[in-house]
This record gives sequence, structure tokens and C-alpha cells, in this order.
Amino acid sequence: MANKQPYKIKTITEFHRLRGLPKPEHPLISVVDYGAVKHSSEYNLVSWVFDFYSISLKRNFHAKLKYGQQAYDFDEGIMYFLAPGQVLRVEVEPNATSGHSGWILLVHPDFLWNTPLAKTIKQYEYFDYSVNEALFLSEKEEATLNGIIHNIQQEYHANIDQFSQGIIIAQLELLLTYSERFYHRQFLTRKITNHQILDRLEVILTDYFNGDDLIEKGVPTVQYIAEALSVSPNYLSGLLKVLTGQSTQQHIHDKLIEKAKEKLSTTDLSVSEIAYDLGFQHSQSFSKLFKSKTDLSPLEFRRSFN
Repeated sequence: MANKQPYKIKTITEFHRLRGLPKPEHPLISVVDYGAVKHSSEYNLVSWVFDFYSISLKRNFHAKLKYGQQAYDFDEGIMYFLAPGQVLRVEVEPNATSGHSGWILLVHPDFLWNTPLAKTIKQYEYFDYSVNEALFLSEKEEATLNGIIHNIQQEYHANIDQFSQGIIIAQLELLLTYSERFYHRQFLTRKITNHQILDRLEVILTDYFNGDDLIEKGVPTVQYIAEALSVSPNYLSGLLKVLTGQSTQQHIHDKLIEKAKEKLSTTDLSVSEIAYDLGFQHSQSFSKLFKSKTDLSPLEFRRSFN
């Protein structure tokens, strides 16, 4: 089964049916009690793709989740986010005990239609994080989000009227904003892990720039660096912005300019030769980047050493 095409779930109603849940009260939004979800070994190693957003907070989840090439053991209470079209695989442990709890918020894109959130939801980068980059919540943070989920659930349980969608959208935006705040806190508090990533980033960039990779492969991409660090590109950039104030691309450019300054000040290579050594096909592109970072052209910088 593991090699089959991902199992696509198009509607929230279909998700309820496959998980042994009652029919949803609203076809486009649903809060699922995770303790009521049935897990079957029949679906072990099956990959899933949803046509809707899934935001989950889970505790005591005796299973392993795989997203892309990353696997994570969800024994602790954590939160993760999936956008439509992402692939997720669940592997239920054979001797899993009961007691898992939490909730899953399912939101179909049609529910957001003709609201500002339809566009702005794509700006929350954590929907592109890998499963192993999930959000670890404190008890206080979890209580805050549980309160918002309760409000959403209460609103669509009540009689739907002209205000219902707007109220639910407002609560959903609040949930997403709090989640962004809590991720920001996580970047700062998980210092050992995050600073290890920074240290490894420096080693990867130094090795790349000191070897033959620049000439053979060109300037490293954000995707390349993220894969070398085994993190998703958006998670890496989010982490770096919080810890250093710079994106991954800016770190790459800084290392590039550092190397360019070294060559300009210690060699007689022409600007075109240096540009080529640094992976640029056109020296004009190199000169433009150099000036944007230093306020000097490469030749002006070189003259300052004479």
C-alpha cells in the first residue's frame, strides 16, 4: 500500500465518513474531537492529500507522521498545520493505547471565499513547515487556542445567520495570529536546537564557498541550504529572521559578499573573473549585488585598499 498514489479526500464530509465520525454539522468547517477519531491499520503507510486546510492539536498520539522525507513521533502534545494539496502519511503503532486527545479544525477554502482571509491565509508560512517543525505549546498557550476553538464550534453549532461566517472568520484569524506568535516564541526559546541550525548553516555556507561548488553549481539556493539542514525553506527563513533579523537569502548574499571582498583585496583577478569564480554568469549581476550590499562598486572597493 505504501507505494500507491496518495489517497485524496476532497470534502470534509468524506473525512468524517472515513474516520468513523458523524456527518459534519457544516459542510465547509468542522471541529473534530480527536479522541473520537478511529485509527485503523487498514490505512497504515497510506499517504493522504486533503483539499482543505487542517489545523491540529494532538496529545498522546501513538503514531508516526511522515511529511515529505521527515518523520516525527507525536507522543507529546503539539500542533501542526496542513494546507490543501500537501501529502501526509500516518503510521499507527500496532500496540497503541487509547487516550489520545485534542482537536482537528478542518476548513474548506470555499468557506473563505470572498473574504480577506482567502488571500491572507497563504501568508502564514507555517502551513509550509514540515511535520518535524511542529509547534510545541505551553499549557497557557494551549488554553488560549482551545478557547478560540470552542468559540468557533459554538458559533456553527448555533443557528447560522448573516453574522456567523464573519464571526468564525474573525476567530480563525485570531487562531492563526496566535499561532504565529507562539512560533515566534518557539524560535527564541528552543535555543540549543536553533543555534545548532545556525552553526550548521555557517559550516555549510563556508564549505560551499571554499570549495568548487560555486563554479560548478552557481550560488546556492535557499532550497539547497534548507535540504542540507533537513528543514523546510520557510521554517529556516522564519527561524533566521527571528534570531538574526535576516532571511536565508540574505545570509547567502552576506557570505557571497564576504568572499568577494576577500578576492578583491587579496588577488589581482578581474571583476569578471571574480564574478565567474563566485558562480555568476554575468559580471553585471555580481557588480549590482555587490554595490547594493556595500554602496561601492567592486572596483571602488578594490581601490580603497590601494
